[in-house]
Amino acid sequence: MVLVTGGTGLVGAHLLIHLLEKGENVRAIYRNSDSIKKTKSLFSLYKKESLYESIHWIQADILDIPALENAFQEIRQVYHCSATISFDPKDEELVRKTNIEGTANIVNFCLAYTIQKLCHVSSIAALGDLAEHESIITEETEWNPEKPHSDYAISKYGAEMEIWRAQQEGLDVVIVNPGVIIGPGFWNQGSGELFTKVKNGLSFYTKGSTGFVTVVDVVSIMHQLMKSPVSGERFTLIGQNIIFQDLLFSIADALKVKRPNYHATPFMMNTLSKLDWITSILFGQKRQLSKASARSSYSKDLYSNEKTKNALNITFQDVHDYIKEITNL
Repeated sequence: MVLVTGGTGLVGAHLLIHLLEKGENVRAIYRNSDSIKKTKSLFSLYKKESLYESIHWIQADILDIPALENAFQEIRQVYHCSATISFDPKDEELVRKTNIEGTANIVNFCLAYTIQKLCHVSSIAALGDLAEHESIITEETEWNPEKPHSDYAISKYGAEMEIWRAQQEGLDVVIVNPGVIIGPGFWNQGSGELFTKVKNGLSFYTKGSTGFVTVVDVVSIMHQLMKSPVSGERFTLIGQNIIFQDLLFSIADALKVKRPNYHATPFMMNTLSKLDWITSILFGQKRQLSKASARSSYSKDLYSNEKTKNALNITFQDVHDYIKEITNL
């Protein structure tokens, strides 16, 4: 039996569908009944209700040691998809505790129960920082602690250190570093919010860029890596490097709504971030545009997927085509 943490999130829920379609016996962790509803709705979206009934659900949390004891019984492989994603500085403690301490707990149980292999979902945020002579980020790019990083990036980097500890202690591990993951069913969180905002009339765009990947590519590659002899490696999962303007235009066209028509410059994004900070203090609201988020909106980061393509002999799905596909579901 395989264990999936984060089975109620975008990656984890799609991974459950993929694993069940491949005939795997699957156990998934959930924290509360409300979170399960999202996964059940995704199965319905794909008309896979019968597969949903095959999941062995167990209530647990990656920070709850006694509950994890039950979750790990009779498990041979683990897909660790659970994480807290937030760029609000107020969530720093929660992000670091969940992503680093939670991963450490998973690692410790994998070692204690002699798990065959662990696949950890990290992020391109945990990859390195370009030196002056470099132009594209790869799996070998070195992390520079002197450069600014979001709390989320630091937490994912710290989580990877726990995975490498597991490898040093004899566990077969593999890490995937996806870019921004595009997929259906979770429209009020993560990348799904982009679709919701564009549908509701988002008026501005930025000209920064980053790596994007479809969720179906992510889960397929994860399963392929777990079935392979590959161990002790990390793989960047990027379909394409896309300018945010182009991505938002693709979403608007797929949804048949008006494209964002105002270019938000770096100065404007930084100004909005400061105003957002003031508003959060005065009214106690959650940050909508942190300093890290503003900076990433105009950063022009490029990522290489050559290692992944060559190692697995795969072709990534075109993100723009996939956007059209999922808006028609």
